Amino acid sequence: MTGTGGELGARAARSRALAVLRVRSRALAVALLPAAAEVILLTGAATGQFTGQGWDTARWVVGVLAVLVLLAAAGIALVVARARPAASPTVPVSERSAPDLYRMVRELADRLDVPAPSAIALTPDCDSWLEDRTHPAHAPPVTRVHDEPVVPGARPERRLAVPAPVLVIGSPFLWWMRVAELRAVLAPVVAGTGPSAQPDIAAARRFVRGLDAAVAVADAPGRGPLTRGVYAALGRVARLLLRGCREHAALMERGVATAAAERAHAVDYGPRIAAQEQVGLAYAGWDRLLTKVALPAWRMGRWPSRLDVGVAAALTELSRRDRLADGFAARLGERPACDLLEEPGAVDEAVSLLTARLFHGGPAESGPSWAPVDWQAYPEEVVDRTWRAEAARLHRVLDSLGVSPSLDPAAPDPGGPTLARVLDHLTEPAADTAPTVPAPTAPLDNEDGEENGGHACTPGGADADPDPATERSALLAAGLSAALAREEREESAVPRGVRAQGPDSALWEDGDLPLFPLQPPRTGRELLAAHITAMICCAAVDTAGAAPGLDWLDGPTLLLDGERAADLTPKVLSLIEEGDPVPLRAWLAESGIRPEKPVRLV
Repeated sequence: MTGTGGELGARAARSRALAVLRVRSRALAVALLPAAAEVILLTGAATGQFTGQGWDTARWVVGVLAVLVLLAAAGIALVVARARPAASPTVPVSERSAPDLYRMVRELADRLDVPAPSAIALTPDCDSWLEDRTHPAHAPPVTRVHDEPVVPGARPERRLAVPAPVLVIGSPFLWWMRVAELRAVLAPVVAGTGPSAQPDIAAARRFVRGLDAAVAVADAPGRGPLTRGVYAALGRVARLLLRGCREHAALMERGVATAAAERAHAVDYGPRIAAQEQVGLAYAGWDRLLTKVALPAWRMGRWPSRLDVGVAAALTELSRRDRLADGFAARLGERPACDLLEEPGAVDEAVSLLTARLFHGGPAESGPSWAPVDWQAYPEEVVDRTWRAEAARLHRVLDSLGVSPSLDPAAPDPGGPTLARVLDHLTEPAADTAPTVPAPTAPLDNEDGEENGGHACTPGGADADPDPATERSALLAAGLSAALAREEREESAVPRGVRAQGPDSALWEDGDLPLFPLQPPRTGRELLAAHITAMICCAAVDTAGAAPGLDWLDGPTLLLDGERAADLTPKVLSLIEEGDPVPLRAWLAESGIRPEKPVRLV
């Protein structure tokens, strides 16, 4: 181990690993204690020391207790050994599909003098780590290796060859980073395979993962009363052991990380400092792409099939806009890390589908209501359809409230869905009576560019919305929330898709999806503002020659004469909160948008 820090980290990790194993040894000793007492009692009877009715009774009681404790300990040990540890959902990358990437990782491992990772997988996250998948549920079987005998003619020693951990790489890194940057970022991660091969550390990790998996098994639903009681006892024992070794395990991993970082210190140290800046930039761009661009498409039943290409485009755009990131654009002429893949498009598509499942809970396979979409088709397939779906929902709610259409005798379709109908309704004085609708039991989570259904719900109603709004605005927001809640219930009754059939398909269940929901709940005012904005965009497209567009950093946008339209939020909020349409009508007149003309809905 190079460097004092690395040696201290390795010693600390091994010391804490032994502490974890001592917890296991103490648990075994407690399980054997009644059996040991029974052996003493039987030995005393055989030697004539412990005789009499009381000793006979004690031998029977302790013997039965010892058998029960041993059976319980054997059952717990069996569950801990056979329980399937949790593993991250990933896209496996075979060596045939990425020989250059495997070659780079092996060369890096040789430079660090550590074992090379057994495989490589990609995750839709801006992070990289080593993941132990040596459990039989998700790993190749352990093989036996013959060592050469030290003494000539002696029988070769047989030892178990445990596979090295799997290297999990964040997919945005491959498309945004250059090859040298990726190698520098992976150096401390790959260096962690050295401590992973240490027997005590490996045994301690297996024990902790087994306990964690046993807790998950004990908490699984759908059992009878008797079985539930047995597994509840199992869960209590596993949690007790986890509490006993939690601190030791955390310090062990900290020591492993220290040792790995020290070992990788001399490898690409200079490029690693610059590459760490790209890690933060990639994380910001990835988060923005998912929330602003991918989420509206997922709610429309479309999943962008080139998310990693999109994050590269978003970060390139950020480098163009941001003066502080301007220096990052100079590196774009170097070889990107995705060139290490033989078919980056196919890998990107697989990662994009996995991302949709993790963050939105979409089906595992494409279908009529869950189809991929290219970036070129995104404005028409997602942005325009989203606007028209929201505009149609807005007018359906207005119909349910009994709001009369705005009639224009010169229009080709008098009484059709118009923006003027919305403006007139929200600006009319609220003194006249209007039909009331019950407040929804759950206002829906919404985003600019959402589709019917698929919205997260939280307790509360639009009338409990603390945001300022006129009486008519609050009533319309309540109606939209109720309509969205109804659509969500209808969609939840439809099966989402077929479970994936792949190497990692057994590691996570469709019932737990989405694992990481993106969108927090939104208020009724925000919901109403999104629908009014969508209606304005439809009117702009149909009456002023505008077009839907895609901004890599801000998502769906309206293009007027090829330029991005101004932010409509302040003008729309003025209409909602104060009933004042003057700012919005002035902008509509300036942009050539005719609110009295009917628009096309879905």
